[in-house]
Amino acid sequence: MADKAAAWPVKTRDLHNHHFDSTVWDGFRFRDDDIVIGTYAKSGTTWAQQIVGQLVFQGDPTVNVGEMSPWLDLRVPPAAVKHAALEAQTHRRFVKTHLPVDALRYSPQAKYLYIVRDGRDVVWSLYNHHANANDLWYAAVNDAPGRVGPPIERPPASIRQYFLDWLERDGHPFWSYWENVRSWWQIRDLPNLMLIHYADLQRDLPGMMRKIAAFLDIPIDETRFAAQVEHCTFDWMKANAGQAAPQGGVFWDGGAATFIHKGTNGRWHDTLTPEDNRRYEERAVAELGPECAAWLATGRR
Repeated sequence: MADKAAAWPVKTRDLHNHHFDSTVWDGFRFRDDDIVIGTYAKSGTTWAQQIVGQLVFQGDPTVNVGEMSPWLDLRVPPAAVKHAALEAQTHRRFVKTHLPVDALRYSPQAKYLYIVRDGRDVVWSLYNHHANANDLWYAAVNDAPGRVGPPIERPPASIRQYFLDWLERDGHPFWSYWENVRSWWQIRDLPNLMLIHYADLQRDLPGMMRKIAAFLDIPIDETRFAAQVEHCTFDWMKANAGQAAPQGGVFWDGGAATFIHKGTNGRWHDTLTPEDNRRYEERAVAELGPECAAWLATGRR
């Protein structure tokens, strides 16, 4: 890896909004075996955290990834709180990020998983996340000191309008989807990065868990593997949602079970028009190029 030092990504900017404070990465002290889970958001982040947690802790059903695996670039709680909590961890650490590559510090020694999902499926999951957010959620992201930019708005009643706003306003009211996917796709050949499609996890969860374990250099204990897989199924995670949702799900009406919602794709088929889909698909090719756009749509590379 040392011979490829010039190819490693470099942090060139900071991103701030109602959720982001990318400067948190500046004070994060990497360990060589750290694991970073990247996504745009609602693309399988919690699923990937659960998989990594089950691999690291050998199928322990009590592992609470919502507590031990923070969203590092979220601006709350303050950076010092997150840094201190991570410094105190003695197990192999895994954190999540929703930043594009050029807004975080990239370690040649750490291992990175980037999970992607068709943007239409992302929006349907985002809408559930956003529409069911309670007053505590809005206070946390809008009223905590240090917010840069406007507050996040409450969503419209129409999920189709929510999708069109997201498409036309480049990820509104969150952040750019295309920029995020493009930035990780551009470094896909780095030896310490594994790209994963949400559909891959749906098609073959045990097989993907074995591939992730091999990438992370975590030996599989065959006597525990069936339990590890079971603890990463949607039904198990839904039944134990309090161990995966941030703060146990207190930010959403309905609690953690709202945060771990359906886990399915294609719910947009009956709502979006052929013209809506054409616009999305053409935008994907224009923003990402045909190869990445095809992978994004199908999970096939």
